[in-house]
Amino acid sequence: MPGRRTFLIGGGCTAFIKPRATRSTEDMGLEAATKALLDAGITYDAVQNAFVGYCYGDSTSGQRALYNLGLTHIPIVNVNNNCSTGSSALYQANNSVKYGQTECSLALGFERMKPGSLGTNFPDRPSPISLFNKRSEELEREELGENHGPGAPRMFSNGAKEYFDKYGGSIDHLAQIASKNHKHSVNNPYSQFRDGWSVEQVKAATKITNELTKFMCSPTSDGAACCIVASEDFVHAHRLENQAIEIVAQALTTDGTETFEGRSAMDVVGYGMSKACADQVFKDAGFAEGRGRDQVGVVELHDCFAANELITYPALGLCAKDEAHKLVERGDNTYGGKYVVNPSGGLEAKGHPLGATGLGMHFYIMMQLRDWAGPMQAPGLFDIPDKRGKFGLVHNVGLGGAVVVSLLRRPEFFKPGGVDGRSRLGYNHAHECRPVTMKDVDKVKSKKSSPYVLQHAKL
Repeated sequence: MPGRRTFLIGGGCTAFIKPRATRSTEDMGLEAATKALLDAGITYDAVQNAFVGYCYGDSTSGQRALYNLGLTHIPIVNVNNNCSTGSSALYQANNSVKYGQTECSLALGFERMKPGSLGTNFPDRPSPISLFNKRSEELEREELGENHGPGAPRMFSNGAKEYFDKYGGSIDHLAQIASKNHKHSVNNPYSQFRDGWSVEQVKAATKITNELTKFMCSPTSDGAACCIVASEDFVHAHRLENQAIEIVAQALTTDGTETFEGRSAMDVVGYGMSKACADQVFKDAGFAEGRGRDQVGVVELHDCFAANELITYPALGLCAKDEAHKLVERGDNTYGGKYVVNPSGGLEAKGHPLGATGLGMHFYIMMQLRDWAGPMQAPGLFDIPDKRGKFGLVHNVGLGGAVVVSLLRRPEFFKPGGVDGRSRLGYNHAHECRPVTMKDVDKVKSKKSSPYVLQHAKL
C-alpha cells in the first residue's frame, strides 16, 4: 500500500561518548527527545505514540525515559533489532504516520554499553548470532583461509577478504575508508573520536583481525538520538515548511536464503539483505531498476567496520559490485567526489551506541538536507534544477538480521527562513553540541507531566 507522505520534523542527539557509566539511558533519552521537540516546535502533548530502541536494558526502559516528558497514556513500544534498532524504531514511527494511525510519532533510541567487544547478556542460552559465526568460520576453512579476532569484526573481515579475492582491493582501501571517516569526524562535536587519523596511523594501529586494525572498527559507546515523524497536514498546521524533510521511501528487510545456503561471507554480514532493501526503496521512490543513485548526494551508511563500508557501496547501488575499491581510489566517498559518505565520521569515529545509531544517522542527513550542517555540510546538494535538491540516503544494518534503508529529500514546499529549530534551541544543534536544561524541558513537557518523575532527572 502506498500510504501518505511523511516527514521528519524534529531531531535531537546527545554526544556519543566512551562507555563509562557516567549517564543513564533515561537522562540521555530525555536530552535527545527534548532537543527534538524543541527543534520541531511542539510539546510532548502532540506526540500520539512512541517507539524506543535499545539493546542493553531492561523492559520498559523507553517508558522510563519518556515519562520524564509526561504521562499521557500514549502507546510506547520498546524495540530491539541489534545494530539496526534505532532505525527499526523509526520505521515503526514512520509507518504509524504513513498509514494514518497517527499524525505525529516519536522515535527515540539510546544505549549504555560496556567497554570492549560486544558480548551476550544471556550466557545461559545460545546466541541468535551463533549460526552466523559458524557459517563464516566454515567459509574460512573451506575458501577464505584462517582468520582470528572477536566474532563481529571477524565476520566482517571475512566479507572484505571475499571482496578482495573476487574483485581486487586490499587493506589499503580499508585504511583509506577509515581515515576518511576519522577526518570527517573532526568537524562533528557529537563524535566520540575527533583525532583525524591518517591512512598510515590507521594501518599501524593494533591488529584486530587479518584485515582490520583497531581504527577500522567502531567503538562501543553511550548516547541517544531522537527523530519525530509527522504527516503533511501536521507540517502545514505547525508551519514547519522551513525544516520538514520528506521520507520519500523507507524499507526494512531481513536475511534471505543466500545468507546460509550460499557461499558468500559478504552475504553472511548482510550484503544480500542490504541490496534487497536498497532496491526496494528506490523502486518505491519511483525509479526503474538500478536507477536513482545518481541523484543521491550525501549518505550515512553503517560502517561498523571499514570492511562493511566497502561492501555496502555496491549493495546500495552506488557502484558496480566489483567497483567499490575503485570508488575509494577516485575519492567518490568524500568531499569533492560523487557522494559524501558519512560526513558525521560514521560509526568508526562518531561511535556506535546501538539503539541510537540509526536515529543519529537520520538526524545528520536531515540536517544536511536543511543545509544546516556547517563544517560537515556536503557541497552541491542544491546545485541542480530541481529545487528539492539531491537525495540523502541512510543505511543501518544489524546482524541476525535486519536492514533499514531510507531515502530522504527536501519537499517541493520547502521554504527556508523565519523561526526554525535553530531559533527555538538558541543555537544550531546540527553542528553544535550543548546540554539541555530544565528550562528546556519545561518548554516541551506535557501538561500531564509528573513533578515526582522529573525531580529524579539528571541533566
